Amino acid sequence: MTDTPRIALIATLDTKGEEVAYVRDRIRALGGEALVIDSGVLGEPVGCVPDISRAEVAEAAGHDLDEVRGAGSRGAAVELMQAGVRAVVDRLWGERAIDGVLCLGGAEGALLGAAAVAGLPVGVPKLIVSPSASGRRPFGPFIGEGDTLVMHSVTDILGINPISRAVFDNAAAAVVGMAREAGRPVEHLGERCVGITMLGHTTPAVMRMLPQLEAADITPVVFHANGVGGPAMERLIAAGAISGVIDFTLSELANSMHPTGIHATGPSRLTVAGEHGLPQLVVPGCVDFFNQGALSELPERYRDRKRYFHNPVATLVRLTALEEAELGRVVAERLSAARGPVQVLCPNRGFSLADIEGGDLWDPGADRAFIDSLRAALPPSIPFEEVDAHVDDPAFADLTVSRYLSLVKETADVV
Repeated sequence: MTDTPRIALIATLDTKGEEVAYVRDRIRALGGEALVIDSGVLGEPVGCVPDISRAEVAEAAGHDLDEVRGAGSRGAAVELMQAGVRAVVDRLWGERAIDGVLCLGGAEGALLGAAAVAGLPVGVPKLIVSPSASGRRPFGPFIGEGDTLVMHSVTDILGINPISRAVFDNAAAAVVGMAREAGRPVEHLGERCVGITMLGHTTPAVMRMLPQLEAADITPVVFHANGVGGPAMERLIAAGAISGVIDFTLSELANSMHPTGIHATGPSRLTVAGEHGLPQLVVPGCVDFFNQGALSELPERYRDRKRYFHNPVATLVRLTALEEAELGRVVAERLSAARGPVQVLCPNRGFSLADIEGGDLWDPGADRAFIDSLRAALPPSIPFEEVDAHVDDPAFADLTVSRYLSLVKETADVV
């Protein structure tokens, strides 16, 4: 708990000086301190004097302000200032000079704020107030893989009126309250913490695993494998916060087989734990489908495939046997460079709740194509165990826990 929360307050002061001054004063009235950071490029600060100037922000990115202003376009200038504002906030956090961050911004200003907080640990209060936090806009650029809160400003951030005052008051109270009453950064989860990936179609198995892991004095942390959860887990791995992995749900890799896969991730997925030498038990849960939107919006090219109505805005589309074979090779390739112990446990009676005999996604030929391809492509150094079970069978969940505990024990014995 922090008696006097120190809040980094970020905005472009050439256009939002009056509003920032109001929020700064609200933070002070609530017993906090505000450190105003000017992320603007054009014009000069109006209505508020920054504690860290835009010139200092540009310098933190390795540029002078004139160079940023001459970058050639507004977008190019914003990119340069993103690097600067992140460097400034990272430094302030490293010095423990701030306890939270609040950004007021329009389209570019909100992206600057998002860049500023991208390097902060989970648990550090982060709040972006923006008119862009609305409508059909994607929120990934604002939130990334962290726990940033995004508040719709309702009106544009220009002027103090009854609506903007209410929003600003709430924002100031929220960030000060978080920093004072909570705001505990998560930088290490313990030497016996395991990250687990899960979707709704692997929930029964993962739910059965949790009490068994806890009984073995291992702390499970479950990530929703929706295109953000897997990378979020791997970001914590890279930060040294997680000590082992049960990658039980590889749907993000299945989604990456298609450019329209809603849960797709980048090429580093399933490589980070191996790079850091963590013990990892890998189960190909949910490799049978990729995610699309509402059934009525399903692209024509997928309409002749098996599919599953997951909910009104989500449709699961079956991968073909050829795609499954390619996916098996991708999984093997990404695991092959692991520096730590890896084991693959593969059920052969279905990879999801819908991939079961009689289910909408049941295709044993495609499942077999994945299994055979993965087995053939894995290096001999990685144990591969095919199990006569469905991914959500209780016995398979029990076996997964048993194999992981053995893997952890082997790692400890080697150390």
